[in-house]
Amino acid sequence: MKTLQENAVNAIRVLSADAIQKAKSGHPGLPLGAASAAYELWANHMKHNPADPEWADRDRFILSGGHGSMLLYSLLHLFGYGDLSKEDLMNFRQLGSLTPGHPEYRHTVGVEATTGPLGAGMGMAVGMAMAEKHLAAVFNKEGYPVVDHYTYVLGGDGCMMEGISSESFSLAGTLGLNKLIVLYDSNQISIEGSTDIAFTENVQMRMEAFGFQTITVEDGNDLAAIGAAIEEAKADKTRPSFITIKTQIGYGCPAKQGKASAHGEPLGEENVKALKEYLEWPSEEPFFVPDEVYDHYRQLAEGKKAAEDQWKQMFEEYCQAYPEKKALWDAYHDEDLAEKLWDDETFWKQSEKPEATRNLSGKVLNMVKDKLPNLIGGSADLAPSNKTHMNDVGDFSRNTPEGRNLHFGVRELAMTAIGNGMMLHGGLRAYVATFFVFSDYVKPMARLSALMQVPLTFVLTHDSIGVGEDGPTHEPIEQLAMLRALPNFHVFRPCDAVETAAAWYSALTSRRTPTALVLTRQNLAPMAGSSRDALKGGYVIDDCEGTPDAILIASGSEVELAVKAKAILEAEGRKIRVVSMPCMDLFEEQSAEYKEAVLPKAVRKRVAVEALSDFGWGKYVGLDGACVAMTTFGASGPAAQLFEHFGFTAEHVAETVRSL
Repeated sequence: MKTLQENAVNAIRVLSADAIQKAKSGHPGLPLGAASAAYELWANHMKHNPADPEWADRDRFILSGGHGSMLLYSLLHLFGYGDLSKEDLMNFRQLGSLTPGHPEYRHTVGVEATTGPLGAGMGMAVGMAMAEKHLAAVFNKEGYPVVDHYTYVLGGDGCMMEGISSESFSLAGTLGLNKLIVLYDSNQISIEGSTDIAFTENVQMRMEAFGFQTITVEDGNDLAAIGAAIEEAKADKTRPSFITIKTQIGYGCPAKQGKASAHGEPLGEENVKALKEYLEWPSEEPFFVPDEVYDHYRQLAEGKKAAEDQWKQMFEEYCQAYPEKKALWDAYHDEDLAEKLWDDETFWKQSEKPEATRNLSGKVLNMVKDKLPNLIGGSADLAPSNKTHMNDVGDFSRNTPEGRNLHFGVRELAMTAIGNGMMLHGGLRAYVATFFVFSDYVKPMARLSALMQVPLTFVLTHDSIGVGEDGPTHEPIEQLAMLRALPNFHVFRPCDAVETAAAWYSALTSRRTPTALVLTRQNLAPMAGSSRDALKGGYVIDDCEGTPDAILIASGSEVELAVKAKAILEAEGRKIRVVSMPCMDLFEEQSAEYKEAVLPKAVRKRVAVEALSDFGWGKYVGLDGACVAMTTFGASGPAAQLFEHFGFTAEHVAETVRSL
C-alpha cells in the first residue's frame, strides 16, 4: 500500500504516461524519472500561489528539458493552475490545445518560459536570477525584502552538453547568483544510448569550477534527501547551487526504465499497464487520479496562498514607509513609460553632422536612461564598439547588483537567453548587443524571443561591408535576410539620427515583438527628408513631382546613395522617388492603401540598394526591377574602397535604373 505522498508523486507519472500514450507521441522518460524531485520542490520548497500565477515575488520554475512537458502540465493540473483540466491533458500535443508538445510561454498558465531547444532554459533561468538580484538591490529595505525569491531550473544530460549552459553558468558563478538553483536530472541516457558514448566529463567538477555549490542526491526517489539538498542550496548565500539528482529514465516501467527507448516514444499500452502495476496504482483507467490525491494537492495549493498574503501586507507597509520607492516600483512596471518619448523634441532631434548610427544610438540610449529607470543591458564584450554603455548608472556585478550595465563576456548565445530571462521575469526592459555578423550566434535565442513575444531589444552594429579592414569574417552579408525571415521580429536599419530615434522608440514601446537595431560603423549624413514616418517601416524620403519614372528603395547607409543617384538621374530629366525602408516588417504591417501610396503598383521600374544580400527584396522590386546588393562575401580594405569595389556608387545605382 503506497502512502499518500507516494501516490501524489505517482500521479505525475501516470498522467504523463497516459497523455503521451493517448497522443501516440511524446517523451515519457523525464517525467517518470524526475517526478519525485519535481513534487518535492513544488510541494515543500517553492514559493508559488496557483491562485495568482503572476505574483511578482513568486519563485520561478523553468523546465529546461522542455521535451518532458507532461511533467510540468501534470504539476500545473494537480496544483490547479489556470483551471488546466484533465481534458487538457487528454489533448496533449493536439492542435489548439493548452498542452503543446513543448511548454509555451503566454500559451499555458504557469509556464514561465518557452523551452525545447536544450540548454535554453538554463540561460533564461540565469537571466531571471540576475533580474531578481538587481531588483532586490534597487528596492529592498531593511525589514522589507519585497524582492526575495529563487529561480529553479530542471534539465538533464542534453542541457548540460549544450554549450549555452556552460556559457550561462560561467557568468552565473562569476556574478554569485545565490538565488539560482539548478536541478540536474542525471540519468546518463540520451537518445542514442548511454551518455558514455559522448559525455564522460565530471559535471560536478565543471560546475565547481564555474563557482557553484555542488550537491548530490544518490536516489532520485528519496524525497527527504531531495528536500535536504534544496534547503542546503538555499542556505548558501554567496554561490548558485547545482544539485545532481541521480534518476532512472522511465522509472516505474519495468521494460523501459534505464533505457534510451524511454526517452522519446510512448511506452505502449502494455507497458503503461505494467507501469501502473509496478506503482501499485489503484486503477487502470486512463487519467484516473484518486480523490484523496486531488485533495492533497488542493490542500498544498491552499497553503501556498499564505506567503503571498504576507508579502502583500509587507508591500503595503513598504509603500507607506517609502513612497519614493513605490513611485519607482510603479515606473519599473509601467509598460506605457517609453511612449512619453513621443513628445520629447530632444529625443527626435536631427544630428548636425555626419555620424555613425551606432554613435547616434549610444546618444539615444544615454538620453533615455534616466527617463526609463528599468532599462538594463549590455554587450558581449563589445560595449565600446556597440556604444551600449549607459553613463553614471554603474555596472552589474557580484558586489554591485544595482548597476544597470551588464557585462556578458564573449557569450552571445547565453547573452540573448539571459536577456530573454530578464524580460520574462518582469519589471525590467532589457537590451543585448554585439556585432551584426555575430547575430549568427544570437539567432537561436532571438527566435525564442519572437516565439515567446518577448520584446527584447538587440543592438547590432558594424552592419555591412562598411566594417572595412576587418574583412569578410566580420562583414555581414546574409544576416539581415536571416533576421527578416523571423516571424514577429522587427529588423530596423536606420539611415540617420531621426530614424535611429524611431528605431529605439519602436523597440522600447513594443509590447510583443523583439526589435533589432542594425547600425553602421561609418558616418552617415543627416537626411533632409527623414521623419517619424520611419515608424511605418517604409516611407517616401525624397520625392518628385507627379508619377515617378522609377523608385529607388534603400535602407541604412544606402539611403544617401539612393538620394545622390536620384540627383544624377533628375539632371537627365527623369522623375525619381526615393523610399527609405528601415524596417520591412513594420512596412508589411501598414494598410494596403499606405503601401500603395509609397510603392504604387503602376511604377514597375524599381531598384533596391542595400550593401547586404538581395534576398527578400524581390517582393518590392518585382520582375521588372533590380537590386544593387552583395552577391559574394566582402573583403578586407578601407570601407570607402570596398563600397566602390562592390558597386555601391551613385553612378552605378543610376546606371542600374537606366538599364531598366
